Amino acid sequence: MADDDRGPLHFRIGDEELLIRRRYEVASIVNDLLIALWFVIGSVLFFSPSTEYAGTWLFLIGSIQLMIRPAIRLRRRVHLRRLRSGEPTEASHDF
Repeated sequence: MADDDRGPLHFRIGDEELLIRRRYEVASIVNDLLIALWFVIGSVLFFSPSTEYAGTWLFLIGSIQLMIRPAIRLRRRVHLRRLRSGEPTEASHDF
Protein backbone atom coordinates (compact mmCIF):
# COMPACT_ATOMS: atom_id res chain seq x y z
CA MET A 1 0.00 0.00 0.00
CA ALA A 2 1.40 3.40 -0.95
CA ASP A 3 1.69 6.17 1.64
CA ASP A 4 -0.98 8.27 -0.07
CA ASP A 5 -3.51 5.37 0.04
CA ARG A 6 -3.76 5.36 3.82
CA GLY A 7 -7.00 6.48 5.43
CA PRO A 8 -7.32 9.06 8.18
CA LEU A 9 -5.69 8.40 11.52
CA HIS A 10 -8.13 8.08 14.42
CA PHE A 11 -7.32 8.10 18.12
CA ARG A 12 -9.22 8.56 21.36
CA ILE A 13 -8.46 11.02 24.13
CA GLY A 14 -10.29 10.72 27.41
CA ASP A 15 -12.54 13.46 28.76
CA GLU A 16 -10.22 14.12 31.69
CA GLU A 17 -7.21 14.57 29.40
CA LEU A 18 -9.12 17.07 27.25
CA LEU A 19 -10.13 19.01 30.37
CA ILE A 20 -6.54 19.12 31.59
CA ARG A 21 -5.27 20.31 28.20
CA ARG A 22 -7.92 23.04 28.04
CA ARG A 23 -7.15 24.31 31.55
CA TYR A 24 -3.44 24.58 30.85
CA GLU A 25 -4.13 26.18 27.48
CA VAL A 26 -6.23 28.86 29.21
CA ALA A 27 -3.49 29.41 31.83
CA SER A 28 -0.92 29.79 29.05
CA ILE A 29 -3.09 32.25 27.10
CA VAL A 30 -3.78 34.37 30.20
CA ASN A 31 -0.07 34.38 31.03
CA ASP A 32 0.83 35.47 27.48
CA LEU A 33 -1.73 38.28 27.59
CA LEU A 34 -0.36 39.53 30.90
CA ILE A 35 3.19 39.43 29.54
CA ALA A 36 2.12 41.59 26.60
CA LEU A 37 0.23 43.96 28.90
CA TRP A 38 3.22 44.48 31.23
CA PHE A 39 5.60 45.15 28.33
CA VAL A 40 3.23 47.53 26.53
CA ILE A 41 2.48 49.54 29.67
CA GLY A 42 6.17 49.46 30.64
CA SER A 43 7.12 50.76 27.20
CA VAL A 44 4.66 53.65 27.46
CA LEU A 45 5.98 54.52 30.92
CA PHE A 46 9.50 54.81 29.49
CA PHE A 47 8.45 57.87 27.45
CA SER A 48 8.53 60.01 30.59
CA PRO A 49 11.53 60.20 32.95
CA SER A 50 9.15 60.51 35.91
CA THR A 51 7.58 57.07 35.19
CA GLU A 52 10.68 55.15 34.07
CA TYR A 53 11.01 53.49 37.50
CA ALA A 54 7.49 52.02 37.25
CA GLY A 55 8.21 50.95 33.66
CA THR A 56 11.33 49.12 34.79
CA TRP A 57 9.30 47.18 37.36
CA LEU A 58 6.73 46.21 34.74
CA PHE A 59 9.53 44.95 32.48
CA LEU A 60 10.83 42.88 35.37
CA ILE A 61 7.34 41.45 36.03
CA GLY A 62 6.96 40.61 32.33
CA SER A 63 10.36 38.90 32.30
CA ILE A 64 9.45 36.80 35.33
CA GLN A 65 6.22 35.79 33.62
CA LEU A 66 8.26 34.68 30.61
CA MET A 67 9.87 32.16 32.99
CA ILE A 68 6.40 30.97 34.00
CA ARG A 69 5.60 29.90 30.40
CA PRO A 70 7.80 26.77 30.44
CA ALA A 71 6.66 26.04 34.01
CA ILE A 72 3.05 25.88 32.78
CA ARG A 73 4.10 23.51 29.96
CA LEU A 74 6.10 21.33 32.34
CA ARG A 75 3.25 21.16 34.86
CA ARG A 76 0.81 20.17 32.10
CA ARG A 77 3.18 17.46 30.93
CA VAL A 78 3.61 16.05 34.44
CA HIS A 79 -0.16 16.16 35.01
CA LEU A 80 -0.84 14.27 31.76
CA ARG A 81 1.89 11.73 32.47
CA ARG A 82 0.26 10.92 35.82
CA LEU A 83 -3.06 10.51 34.07
CA ARG A 84 -1.74 8.15 31.41
CA SER A 85 0.99 5.59 31.48
CA GLY A 86 3.74 6.48 29.06
CA GLU A 87 4.52 9.63 27.17
CA PRO A 88 1.63 12.10 26.65
CA THR A 89 1.07 13.05 23.07
CA GLU A 90 1.70 16.68 22.19
CA ALA A 91 0.74 18.84 19.29
CA SER A 92 1.95 22.25 18.19
CA HIS A 93 -1.26 23.85 19.50
CA ASP A 94 -0.32 22.71 23.03
CA PHE A 95 2.23 25.51 23.21
